[in-house]
Amino acid sequence: MSTSIKKRFLELLDKDEEFRLAVAAKLGLLDKLNSLQQSVDNLAAEVKALREGQEKLWQSVEKLWQNVEKLWQEVKTLREGQEDIVREQRRMSRAISDIGTTLERLTLSLEDEASEVVGFNLRGKLGVDFKFTRIFADSKEVDLYASQGDVWVIVEAATRLGVKLVNEVNRKADIIRHRKPELVKPRFIKAVYTLVPLNDAVEEAKKQGVWVLTWKEELTPLVIHTTNTSNLPT
Repeated sequence: MSTSIKKRFLELLDKDEEFRLAVAAKLGLLDKLNSLQQSVDNLAAEVKALREGQEKLWQSVEKLWQNVEKLWQEVKTLREGQEDIVREQRRMSRAISDIGTTLERLTLSLEDEASEVVGFNLRGKLGVDFKFTRIFADSKEVDLYASQGDVWVIVEAATRLGVKLVNEVNRKADIIRHRKPELVKPRFIKAVYTLVPLNDAVEEAKKQGVWVLTWKEELTPLVIHTTNTSNLPT
C-alpha cells in the first residue's frame, strides 16, 4: 500500500465517522464495542440498584434507630414513673409512721391523763394512793392496773366510749381473775376514762357497774365489786 493511500485512510478514520464505523464493523470491532457498551450499561444499572438498595437500607436503619430512641424514651418514662411510685410509697410510709407515732403519743397522753384523773378521784373517795401500770393478761393489754390493800383496779382509756369498750373492760377483768390470780384482791373496781362518752354506752356501764369518768366529771357512780375467789386458780 502506497504512502498516499495510508495517509488518506488515516485521514478518513479521523474525519469520517461513517467510514470509521464501517471499518470497525469490517474488523468486528463494532460488535465488541456494542458488547462492551452493554456490559458498561449493565454494570451501571447494577451500581444504581446497589445504591438504591443501600439507600433503602439506610432508611430502614434510620427507622430502626428512631424506634430504638422511642423505646428508650418509653423506658425512661417508665423508670421515672417507677421512681415517682417509690417516692410516693416512701412518703406514705413516713406519713403512716407519723400517724402511728401521733396516735401512740395521744394514747400515752390519754393513759397518763386517765391515771391522774382516776387516781385523784380514788384518793378523794378511798383515801388511798394507787400507782397505775400497764399489764398484759393472756395477750390482752390492760391500759392501767393498780392494787392497794384489798382493792385492785383496772382502767381502760379511750377517746370515744362505746358499748363495746364497756364489754371489753368486763372481759379483761375476767381474764385477769383466771389468768393472773396473783393480781387479784378481794375487792375490785372497773373504770373507763374517756373524752367522748356515748349515752347508750354510759347506760350500759351503769348496768355493769363500770365507773366512767371524764376530765371534769363522773358519769356513773363508783362501784366496788367483790371478787369471787372460790373458782380462782391456785
